[in-house]
Amino acid sequence: MTDTPHPTDPRRPQDPWHPTDPGVLRLPSGRLVRGRGLRHPLPPGAPTPSYALYLLGRQPPPVAWEFRWVRWPDFRLPADRADARVALTEAWERAARERVEIACGGGRGRTGTALACLAVLDGVPAEEAVAYVRAHYDRRAVETPWQRRYVRGF
Repeated sequence: MTDTPHPTDPRRPQDPWHPTDPGVLRLPSGRLVRGRGLRHPLPPGAPTPSYALYLLGRQPPPVAWEFRWVRWPDFRLPADRADARVALTEAWERAARERVEIACGGGRGRTGTALACLAVLDGVPAEEAVAYVRAHYDRRAVETPWQRRYVRGF
């Protein structure tokens, strides 16, 4: 007899993102994470995340799923880099068993930077992480030189 978690147990693996859905990035480990711009509504019928990390200059509006907010002004870096590292690590860990979404206003600069940091956590060399995210998520991800430096130092 196997020890299968109850359907409501948060440790139970959830149906993952579909790898070809818009914004879904497959990390080398196979983890799937969706990046998104919050200024764009979810497409009709699109799955919702079970957990989201929102990278915004101000508190995001309430949503129906669990989320964490990291204060991260547009075109800048996180206001608290230690808190951002903890939040990014948690998102990467949860992506192994949950539908995790990373989002900012437009879905490119802050989101791309965060996705590149997740790629580093997943084993991509820091010097290659921005190129990885640009090749597999959005060719214009990670918009500023200081965001690229942040990833290299992550």
